Formats: sequence, structure tokens, C-alpha cells
Amino acid sequence: MTEQPGGDDSTSVLTAVRAGRATRDQAEIEIVQSIIDWCVIHQTDDEDAASFGDHGIPLAGDGAPWVLEFAVMELCAALGLSTDAGKRQVGSVLETRYRLPRLWERVIAGDLPFWRARSVAEQTMCLPAAGAAFVDRHVAHVAHKVSYLQLKRLVEEARTRFDPAEAEKRARAAADWRHVSIHTKDVGVNGTVDLTGTLDLRDALDLDDALNHGAALLGVAGCEESHDVRRSIAAGDLARGTQSLPFDERGEASTTGTPPRSRVVLHVHLAEAALDGDVEGCLGRVEDTRSPIWVDRVRDWCDSPDVQVVVRPVIDLAEHIHVEAYEIPDRLRVQREHIDHHCVFPWCTRPARSCDIDHVVAYEQGGSTCSDNTAPLCRGHHRAKTHSGWTYDAIDDGVYVWRSPHGLFFRRDHHGTTPIAAPPGET
Repeated sequence: MTEQPGGDDSTSVLTAVRAGRATRDQAEIEIVQSIIDWCVIHQTDDEDAASFGDHGIPLAGDGAPWVLEFAVMELCAALGLSTDAGKRQVGSVLETRYRLPRLWERVIAGDLPFWRARSVAEQTMCLPAAGAAFVDRHVAHVAHKVSYLQLKRLVEEARTRFDPAEAEKRARAAADWRHVSIHTKDVGVNGTVDLTGTLDLRDALDLDDALNHGAALLGVAGCEESHDVRRSIAAGDLARGTQSLPFDERGEASTTGTPPRSRVVLHVHLAEAALDGDVEGCLGRVEDTRSPIWVDRVRDWCDSPDVQVVVRPVIDLAEHIHVEAYEIPDRLRVQREHIDHHCVFPWCTRPARSCDIDHVVAYEQGGSTCSDNTAPLCRGHHRAKTHSGWTYDAIDDGVYVWRSPHGLFFRRDHHGTTPIAAPPGET
């Protein structure tokens, strides 16, 4: 038998791996139990969803406790998650603890990783209590190996058995679930996006024929791209009502009418060299998607005859804007949106364009309406800052230090969120 090199060292490494995994699994159990403890402390029977003050919110299915919203926000921050992601995590823990007791027993015993239980809990939240119990009874002993499709079928069976009205409603809605989604929030650096959809079969066949026909015309006209690429170009032609090459299927000039012009809003930040014509290696950034794009790709777009280019003045991000009024002027809002990009609450990723612009130091407490004292907060976190114990300071442009109601501290900047120790003088 050939002796394995470094046998003793290899064994010790594997032993360390197994010990580390056991430590991680135990820590996960402690975390989910602590989540339950926190929710029990902050549960409420007040289900009055008032517009601003603290109130209970449902995070799991019927039978799980409602938890005070601001307490959930603080727990999510402690978990290192955005409020939305944290709510899903906490909801899954509550669903497992209160509605899937067999699964919960396996999790607490260390027999089942919580991510397995969570995959079940996320599916059962929409079921009545009897339906969740049905799923728990049938899946708990095989939860470590059940597939997504098996679980989905079981949940559908439970819904049909215990909530037939909802099952019928979903069956009717399924026929109207057809959609076409263009994933503009995930733009590649070369300016490409993915498209997905669910169509009626007849529509799908007609679209497939139209794309094949358009690709064939492009090929006849001299386009040397692959068939798949020409199909993608043909899809854009269908949207614009034009052909990318000015030929009809006989090779003659196309006589289609003037197409509707596209409007693409771009904020392009360039080095001085790019302004002088040297665009090699330079990137722009697409509005709303905030994704990088090669500058020469932007130039190609702008050179297209069916694109209208509108040049707008750029906001000076270094300018100090100050007004006497409480209301936020548009140029200050745009400046903060470009500096911060997102809600500045710990871990939040909501785009600044959909946020309120908050006075860091309240206006009625002497805070001014200016560049140094404003920041974007989404509506939920704006409420938390206004009506609960959350406070924050702007310590530099785009840099904030937050304090939670129970004394946790976080630094929020362009790198993200970092839990920190209490600053000097804070307790």
C-alpha cells in the first residue's frame, strides 16, 4: 500500500474541519433559539398597523406570534441582514418553531441544519395551520433529503386539502401568470441583459417564427453574427418597429416609417482623458440600474440614428447646498442620491431614488437643510429613526454611525455596513 504524504497533518486538518463544522452547527442552533427568545420578549397582540408608530407585524403563518416592527429592525441589524432579508429569516424561524414542531425538534437536536427547515418553512407560511401540520407530519423525517419539487407537490396537496378556496383561486390565477421580464437591474458591463418569460403557446410559436425570420433577413443583408445573436437583434427591431439594417428581404432599401425614438437616461462619469477621445478602459454608469458600461458601448448607442441624445447638466457632488426652508430642493435630493446611492440604514439596499431625504439632525432641533445634514432613508427606516430609539450621526460625506435602541453601533459607508464598538463617550 502506498503511504499518503503528510498523513498526520492531513488527519489533523480533517479533524479541525469536523470540529469547526460542529461549532458552526451549534452556533446556528443558538442563533435560532435567540431569535425566538427575542421575538417572545417583543411579541404583541396589537395588530393595529398604524402608519407611523410601532406596531406588531406578522412574519409567519397563522398561530405564530406577531412581533413589534421596530424590535424586528434591531434584531435584523444584529444579525447583519437588511430589514427585508432579516424579516424573511426571522419569519422562517417563527414558522418552524410554532407551526412545524417536528422539524423544530430536529433543528434544536442538531439533527437537521436550519437551512433545510427554512426551505420548508418558506413554503408553508401561506397554508392554514392544519395544512402546515400536514406538511410537517409528512416531511419532517425526510427533510434532510426532500427535493424542491417533492416539497412543492406536498404543499399543493396540503393547500387543496385544507384550503380548497385558495387552491381554486390560485388555479385560476395561474392562467394569468404569463409574463415577460427584462432584467434591467442586472446589466452586464457590455450592455446586455437577460430576458425571461412565460407565454401562451401560440404567442410563443409566433414570436419564435418572427425572430427566426428577422434573423434570416439580417443574414441576407450581410450581418455576420451568429443566428442566436441575430435573433436577439431582431427582438430589438420588433420593439422599435424597425430593421437594424436598411434592407428588405429582397435586398432593397427598407421603406418602413420613421421609428419611435428611444430614450435612454445615462449618467456618465468620465476621466478627463475620455473627454479628449481616449475611451480605452473607461466606464460609464447606467441610470437606475447603476451598472457599469464600457464608454465605447455608450458611444455606439448614441451613434444609432433612432436614439435621441439629451445632455443635462451634472450635479456637483462637492458643492455645499444650503437652503433655509425645511423642504428638500430637487438639486439637494439629486446630490444625496448620487452620493449615497441607497438608504443609509444599516444593511439596507433600497435605492436612494425611492427614499425620503431625512434631516440627520432634526430641523425642529436646529438641523439645517443642507448637504452635510441630509441623507436618504427608506420609508420604514425613516419611521424607525423618527419614532423609536435609533439615532445616527453623519461623520463625513457618505459616512454614518448608527446607534440601535439597545446600544448596538454600526458604521455605514460606501463599503457597506460594519458593526463597531461604541465610540468614545458612548454607552
